[in-house]
Amino acid sequence: MFDPTAFDNIKVVVEGAIYDKDLDGEVLVTKREDLVDLANLSRAFNLAFSIVQSNKSDSYAEFKLRADLKNLASELLEMDHASTLAGCMVTIHFYLTHGNEEKIFLNIQKVLEDIWGKDRKIEQAVKINPLKRKDTIVNEAIVHFNRLVLEDQIEDLTEMIDYVVLTLKQLENVIK
Repeated sequence: MFDPTAFDNIKVVVEGAIYDKDLDGEVLVTKREDLVDLANLSRAFNLAFSIVQSNKSDSYAEFKLRADLKNLASELLEMDHASTLAGCMVTIHFYLTHGNEEKIFLNIQKVLEDIWGKDRKIEQAVKINPLKRKDTIVNEAIVHFNRLVLEDQIEDLTEMIDYVVLTLKQLENVIK
């Protein structure tokens, strides 16, 4: 039997919290990826979901965890500062289809800052097909936490899922 890494433990708890909301009928899990990159010995876990009672079927959130070689090695080799490196990076992505209007982008930024705080790095990136002249774009809004999440913070991550759901609901009201 092996001792699971911090990444494994965090992944299992986050996955369970999201699937509990899926079983309760609050969200619908639409994509699950559990990836190992053998070239650089990193791991990634991505779980995407949408709100069940949503009017915007193409809006969804994706919870992403990532750990690289230094995170794994610090645990397995009991390196110096292991307790500060044994964890993973977390980002939350919101995918929204809406009109290409500055006011909508500003309102999205305000919602994200109100819920996640102004000290978080928040990015918005637009995807558009230049050959199809549509008034709508796909916006990927990303909330970065700019620090490693450790096993001690697992309870915070389960609470974070509630904030992701709340954010997605509020963002859908902005893009109506």
